[in-house]
Amino acid sequence: MLPPSVQTVTAMADITKGTKRLSGEAEGSQDSKRVKTNGDKMDAKNPYLAHLEEKPEADFESLLDKLERRNTTAKQAEAVEDSDINPWTGQRHSERYFKILEARRKLPVNKQRQEFLDLYHNNQILVFVGETGSGKTTQIPQYVLYDELPHQTGKLIACTQPRRVAAMSVAQRVADELDVKLGEEVGYSIRFENKTSSKTLLKYMTDGQLLREAMHDRDMSRYSCIILDEAHERTLATDILMALLKQLSERRKDLKIIVMSATLDAQKFQSYFFNAPLLAVPGRTHPVEIFYTPEAERDYVEAAIRTVLQIHACEPEGDILLFLTGEEEIEDACRRISLEVDEMIRESDAGPMSVYPLYGTLPPHQQQRIFEKAPQPFRPGGRPGRKCIVATNIAETSLTIDGIVYVVDPGFSKQKIYNPRTRVESLLVSPISKASAQQRAGRAGRTRPGKCFRLYTEEAFKKELIEQTYPEILRSNLSNTVLELKKLGVEDLVHFDLMDPPAPETMMRALEELNYLACLDDDGELTPLGNLASEFPLDPALAVMLISSPEFYCSNEILSITSLLSVPQIWVRPANARKRADEMKAQFAHPDGDHLTLLNAYHAYKGAEARGEDMKKWCHEHFLSYRHLSSADNVRAQLKKIMETHGIELVSTPFHDKNYYTNIRRALLAGFFMQVAMRESSNSKVYKTVKDEQLVLIHPSTTVTTPYEWVVYNEFVLTTKQYVRTVTNIRPEWLLVSFHYLLRIAYRE
Repeated sequence: MLPPSVQTVTAMADITKGTKRLSGEAEGSQDSKRVKTNGDKMDAKNPYLAHLEEKPEADFESLLDKLERRNTTAKQAEAVEDSDINPWTGQRHSERYFKILEARRKLPVNKQRQEFLDLYHNNQILVFVGETGSGKTTQIPQYVLYDELPHQTGKLIACTQPRRVAAMSVAQRVADELDVKLGEEVGYSIRFENKTSSKTLLKYMTDGQLLREAMHDRDMSRYSCIILDEAHERTLATDILMALLKQLSERRKDLKIIVMSATLDAQKFQSYFFNAPLLAVPGRTHPVEIFYTPEAERDYVEAAIRTVLQIHACEPEGDILLFLTGEEEIEDACRRISLEVDEMIRESDAGPMSVYPLYGTLPPHQQQRIFEKAPQPFRPGGRPGRKCIVATNIAETSLTIDGIVYVVDPGFSKQKIYNPRTRVESLLVSPISKASAQQRAGRAGRTRPGKCFRLYTEEAFKKELIEQTYPEILRSNLSNTVLELKKLGVEDLVHFDLMDPPAPETMMRALEELNYLACLDDDGELTPLGNLASEFPLDPALAVMLISSPEFYCSNEILSITSLLSVPQIWVRPANARKRADEMKAQFAHPDGDHLTLLNAYHAYKGAEARGEDMKKWCHEHFLSYRHLSSADNVRAQLKKIMETHGIELVSTPFHDKNYYTNIRRALLAGFFMQVAMRESSNSKVYKTVKDEQLVLIHPSTTVTTPYEWVVYNEFVLTTKQYVRTVTNIRPEWLLVSFHYLLRIAYRE
């Protein structure tokens, strides 16, 4: 038997459900009934619909005016492209434009431009398979652009990407190819960043961003053509978009849909989209020689670094692409490779090597460094210089880096795994699929014959790797997804036509969680709170915490904490200075827990900024990540805009008030009351989660020194043991108060 206190709190969620029913039944008046929202209203101030401004009329004669929409030929479009005058801006084309145009015409996809246009004209939905290097991501949207003529209709062309870095880099490339300024005729939109204007005709965006736009414009009425690129990656957002677009195609016969994939798993896409026609384009690839290890490697990172150095010492010129699993691993490998190469230069006259990291959270300007040229030899005729890019699976399909001749593939990637029974979502290092291994190898044969070094045995490749990576929808917490679908007007979630439906248990867990958070009522309908929470590009628990925070007089502080929880860890702990890093972190430590420690660090950062200090230097000295703190600052500004748009007050308790930190701790519970744990016994380090009775330890990274009886935690981490991370001390009686406030907010008009 659990102690009475635990029994009380575990029952609370059910009690609140009962409370909701009783209050509605008892009052019985019309006014007391729950409000069911339709979510159809468009908000003119909505940041996701910034492109809805009126398009300015072109004030010059364009060759495009002679073309007939959805009836152009490849020959007509090429004649316009060959003109000295840019048809989109009225300015003269630059010399660079014609150089790029020459290279574009050599891409494999160009040979099938007319074939593509014929299929596009005669079908509403088209499945396009283009191997890596075929040019599909940059060229197909442009072929559509010259056919749709969006400057005449006012309707945009959207092209989705699974990753932010791909959306930004491809938009920049296409802007260069069209000889226009990025953000004008060609733009991009990603979470917390919008680089479009009223001139934008072609818009690259993450799949999640298009999904958020669909919440406010269910018919996607501003688009004449939607292109889903890299559909084979099967991200959560892409799967939902495919289901929505399938439905939408019945309502909007004028909307064209192109589904693009890099692998030949196209039959599945075809049959899903009403047996849509298929166009396949071969990639521009050279043969790639595959090497396997004779036996399994014990430490894949060590083996990978050794392989890179061996290539540099022995192989002819050509750049190297090494795949690793995460930011920390990549940064460590970059540092070690650079040190070893310096030693090789001194001892054995090796050539120079530039080492660049590449992962999703890297800032755009640093991501662009991967396209820099390899360093020149130290002397004419000397050993060749080369660059080595150490990347996550982001470099598998989304980006094309010319010059790569050698690929080192350890055979692992980080994958999201969700267990609906324990409600634990973990990023685990897992073996890749055969399809991913083939994609990685293909990166080596872009410019000339290449080599791929697989750091696993041939037998493991044939017998142990699965054929395809499981779609993200089958291994994710669906709370956010269900909230989005409800906002999108999907009533029957069970029969919603997904390509791979998730397990019913996962869906039930999501509905249960949203009901506990008071985002859905007992009939499964959106509450006013749920409607408001869906406006934030956040996990529902974070959104609810943010919306509830004015009730606790600390919305400014909760806004800062939410922003810090939405970016990677701000603490830097290098292997060679761990003791010093821990000492610096202790300066910001708050005795009541990690959320408050994060807030202290952020306040110190903003204080240093206000004093005009060199922030990069200040962050370096305090072992804080300047990049992640800047990112948190940006996120905060975006969330603040959304709060102001919806009239959520920004208030604070005076700092010298004894309740300053207490109010913040209470506000945390408004969103995270299901993520509470209590200590097993007074002398134990083991905690039991209240909701699911999981035995856990507090993660060693915590600033908490005194064991607390009750804690609220931000995440459940599964490594060698079960840990809760980012924890703060709470009092159990606050849970009841948080529920009271939550219910009050949930059904408020």
